[in-house]
Amino acid sequence: MNVVFFAIVAIAFAVAAVRQVWSPAAPDASAPMDALADAMVETASSSVTLALGLIGVMALFLGLMKVAEAGGLLVIIARTVRPLMVRLFPDVPPDHPAMGAMILNLSANAMGLGNAATPFGIRAMQELDKLNPVKGTATNAMVLFLAINTSSVTLLPTGVIAIRAAAGSAEPAAIVPTTLFATICSTTTAILAAKLYQRITKAPEPEPTGPNVLAAEKPESEAVDEIGAGYPAWVSFLVLGGIAALIPLTIAYGREIAPWIIPGLMVALLTFGFARGVRVYEVFVEGARDGFDVAVRIIPYLVAILVAVGMFRASGAMDLLVQPLGAITRLIGLPPEALPMALLRPLSGSGAYGIMVSIIQDPAIGPDSYVGLLVSTLQGSTETTFYVLAVYFGAVQIRRIRHALAAGLTADLAGVIGAVAICLYLFG
Repeated sequence: MNVVFFAIVAIAFAVAAVRQVWSPAAPDASAPMDALADAMVETASSSVTLALGLIGVMALFLGLMKVAEAGGLLVIIARTVRPLMVRLFPDVPPDHPAMGAMILNLSANAMGLGNAATPFGIRAMQELDKLNPVKGTATNAMVLFLAINTSSVTLLPTGVIAIRAAAGSAEPAAIVPTTLFATICSTTTAILAAKLYQRITKAPEPEPTGPNVLAAEKPESEAVDEIGAGYPAWVSFLVLGGIAALIPLTIAYGREIAPWIIPGLMVALLTFGFARGVRVYEVFVEGARDGFDVAVRIIPYLVAILVAVGMFRASGAMDLLVQPLGAITRLIGLPPEALPMALLRPLSGSGAYGIMVSIIQDPAIGPDSYVGLLVSTLQGSTETTFYVLAVYFGAVQIRRIRHALAAGLTADLAGVIGAVAICLYLFG
């Protein structure tokens, strides 16, 4: 992110400087350097205003997620997907701690709990590395896990919904059906790509081991231990079929369903927690306090990236980059305004986040336009592939990543195509 941030600022300054020297502005127009300075001050101010407006909605959603987590919803999801995970990862013993950690990671991602997902993901990589016959080289299970992780199905993109609400969207949850469709496309592609590419790259050669090397270890974490054996396989496939059935339903009735999502979600999660014996008020307040802290902590990051993006736009560098490519991508439903988001999302989560915020805050675009809905879907349905690879592989010192990057980028491309297709169908 250091390189991305510096490069955006440096390029913006260089382009503005060239325009200032070689293409002086008209007498009644602002000089390029004046426009650059104005954009820096304006975006710095608007980023703080956005963060303050985000405090309430972030507190609301994290409070609801805390109630769901305290009621055991994460464990229920984990038990549901366990039979499917056993089939996807035949090299991992079903009762090994790695399986439990992977399940909890993917379940947390599905619920939009990114802060909970990362520790489980790192734990999963550490446990998978214990099964690795060649240290420093990624196994097929590691690559598949990362490919799914960078594209995992998102049932509820709470963070993006909160941003849209803070930006004044009339239907902040309108991206739920589009996000579900796009993430199913990317996850399916991730699994197929990882399985296909592993035939091309050479897997680590197992070394001679004793009979108990892959024996199951006792889970060290209460959360992992609580998953247990999981539900019967027919339950998993029934739930999977139900999620698949939601796709045509949300496509056909997405606009009608969207206004019900946020009120229905609050009632459903509070009812679930209450029925499970959770002290819903106290737990909600605890989660809301976390949401307040998160919203305040992101102010410096918002200022940094939004100022950089504002400079890039005001200098004219954005137009130089996207106009040639945008003329082509516009033909397939990807407008030039949304192209930087699609290009930057695999590289920098905060950079893409800043672009999304700047787009939906732009009065000429807004959160409920086609472009606003498309960039919101892209943010909610794809992951920062390079960041995930760096963090997860770095945690276990993997140097040879084999086909992990190719599988992740293939899934990213599928997610972008899926997002464009569904947004064109529903909002185009």
